[in-house]
Amino acid sequence: MSHASNLPVSFEFFPPKTPEGVHKLRAVRQALYAQKPEFCSVTYGAGGSTQGGTFAAVREILGEGVDAACHLSCIGATRAGVRAQLAELRSMGVARLVALRGDLPSGYGAGGEFHHASDLIAFIRAETGPQLRIHAACYPETHPQARTP
Repeated sequence: MSHASNLPVSFEFFPPKTPEGVHKLRAVRQALYAQKPEFCSVTYGAGGSTQGGTFAAVREILGEGVDAACHLSCIGATRAGVRAQLAELRSMGVARLVALRGDLPSGYGAGGEFHHASDLIAFIRAETGPQLRIHAACYPETHPQARTP
């Protein structure tokens, strides 16, 4: 799907929490595929709370013959954990991902070994070289925790 400027379009999905949601999302994806997206991405949930569902949805999208990008958040992430996730994504055939800081779950401190999405991106690039296409999610306004606008 492209606009007058021929920009590529992607669709972003949140992993469903129920079997009924899985079926509904599958039907929605099938309808959207007619628009020929460059890829579909699957969100990660606050603090990585939906990681299992994220990976399952990415696996399913890839199985449907559509390029899929998995979100990875740096909130609460460790180098060892991200390394393991990258290995799993590689084994699934994932060629791109969306790296972002992510939202803090309610009552959760930032924690983790990465403070900014740029730290996570640098680590991923160092681990994978040019193998993965890395997309970045950015805050559209001054982030509430930014020191300066």
